Amino acid sequence: MDYLTNEILEGRVVPGDRLPNERILAAQLGASRSAVREAIKVLNAQGVLTSSAGPGGGTRVAARQGAALGRMLRLHVALDAISFTEVTETRVVLERAAATAAAEQRNDAGLADLTAIVAAMWAATDAASFNQLDTSFHVTIARLGANRLVRDVTVAIREAVARPILLAEERLHGWDAMRERLNREHEGIVEALRLGDGELAAQRCEDHIRSAHRSLLP
Repeated sequence: MDYLTNEILEGRVVPGDRLPNERILAAQLGASRSAVREAIKVLNAQGVLTSSAGPGGGTRVAARQGAALGRMLRLHVALDAISFTEVTETRVVLERAAATAAAEQRNDAGLADLTAIVAAMWAATDAASFNQLDTSFHVTIARLGANRLVRDVTVAIREAVARPILLAEERLHGWDAMRERLNREHEGIVEALRLGDGELAAQRCEDHIRSAHRSLLP
């Protein structure tokens, strides 16, 4: 496993590259095929590699490495290794930066996507649908900023806290009132992005995140 990890770190294999089969890897490493097979299983589980059968199949370096980060964060949150408050503070830093960058980009197609998501959120009456759309809203802003690391970490954090947020929303008294407030806040963020006002968009994102945190996990 160390060999495969180092190959990736050294840039000798990149996302999408196909690895040699088990027999060839075992010969190259001087290791048993069972050891190589186990290493591939571990890296598959971590989201670093993907394996498929059939013509054109094999083992490749995963194209979306953010998925691996999402899995690790979900486990840390589930095991209380990272508190929800710590996740919230990290979200504030990341999403302020993402909102500022997205405002500078002034991407009309992206703004249209955000507007459509907010419209769907107004129509969503159950917490599960609303939560999924809320994740899409924040991830879309991160993608508009054109910073892949901010995007991937934002996606990972949203995936990590999606379940605890959903459970908190389902237990919440006065859900309809909160849903309306969150939607108004989303509309305000989109308005700031449309104006190209990065500081306003960043502040509205922060206020929105902190407000939701206080309401869901007082």
